[in-house]
Amino acid sequence: MTSAPLPRILRRRGEPEYPTFLELFFDLVYIFMFSRLAASLAENLTVRGAAQTAVLLLAAWWVWVLTAWLTDLFNPRLPIIQATTLLVMLGTLLMAIATPYAFGRYGWLFVAAYFAIHLVRDAVLIPGTRVNRPIQARSIRVFFWFGITVMPWVAGVFVEETARLVLWSLAVVVDLGSARVGWPTPRLGRTELASQIFTGVHLSERHRAIFIVALGELILSTGTGLAGSGFTAGAVATSAVAFLSAVLLFQLYFQRVQRILAPPSVATVERVRSGTSTSYSHLVMVAGVVLVSTSTSLVIDRPFGRAPVELMVATLGGPVLFLLGSVLFDAVVTGRTLWSRVLAIAVLCALVAPATLLFPPLAALMLANLVLLGTLVGEGLVARRRLVEAAAPS
Repeated sequence: MTSAPLPRILRRRGEPEYPTFLELFFDLVYIFMFSRLAASLAENLTVRGAAQTAVLLLAAWWVWVLTAWLTDLFNPRLPIIQATTLLVMLGTLLMAIATPYAFGRYGWLFVAAYFAIHLVRDAVLIPGTRVNRPIQARSIRVFFWFGITVMPWVAGVFVEETARLVLWSLAVVVDLGSARVGWPTPRLGRTELASQIFTGVHLSERHRAIFIVALGELILSTGTGLAGSGFTAGAVATSAVAFLSAVLLFQLYFQRVQRILAPPSVATVERVRSGTSTSYSHLVMVAGVVLVSTSTSLVIDRPFGRAPVELMVATLGGPVLFLLGSVLFDAVVTGRTLWSRVLAIAVLCALVAPATLLFPPLAALMLANLVLLGTLVGEGLVARRRLVEAAAPS
């Protein structure tokens, strides 16, 4: 591999590692995607609705991940890569449009856009890396596995909701799972999981950006809900609490990320195994923010009175997913368990039953914020104490 010439299409060492404006522009389409997912789940807040939303989120997330890897591995300033990114953005927009009806009459549009994205990307990358066979093999492996999952994706279009859910769940699990084992492919082997193929700084910044986008969707959902509520007292109070939720999630994310994503921690993200794990842990965090957005829109409409169990689960489950994702992320980068957040997860889970019986939806939203606030303050105090101890003379 080292003796083969590097294709011009590849990103060179030493090139700017921070995301380009085009990459940030691409992320904007995910505000629309996340809002469609949150709205769809709010209209069908059931176990089936949650499973359907999870499948669609996983597919949308996989498109984002592969695009982030595209601009990480390949030169994002080349016109061909920029054009590919814009085409992927268009395909993602079509997926988002089809999302509320993906398990109905527009399943074909969701699948067609999903696979058109992958075909366009691989049609650029496979020929563009032909002068370096080992590098080209990476794209061929990914393309091979999409050739496998195209069957359940397409078959799901022609069956009813339950069968479609089963087939698409299988397909998206294989899509994401194949990356975790290095896309093993006949005659080409697999991508070595310990190899360093990513740029740690760039990939970390891309994940920070998509998390900010998810928070942006939460703000959008909150503002839209308040604007259409008639500004009743309950809606105003709920919107204020939801805004505080966004602030707390932001602080909890960046307070920890700033501490752990520094050399040599960033270098761990450059490996295949840890790079994919970082993407998957951010998926869990983003899913938590989407669930917070879903519950917020419902609580704005009905802040008082007895809440159904599913609304309480969503209200407290959103912060649980976010905290779980942050624990997984911390474990990937540092190898340690963030016990303060594990404790917060346990507290939130324990509160679901009493909150359903005793509290209105708005109170449950406030309760979730109190747990997040306690976690933030507690971690801040511990970090400050460690700084004082480190600064003290031995």
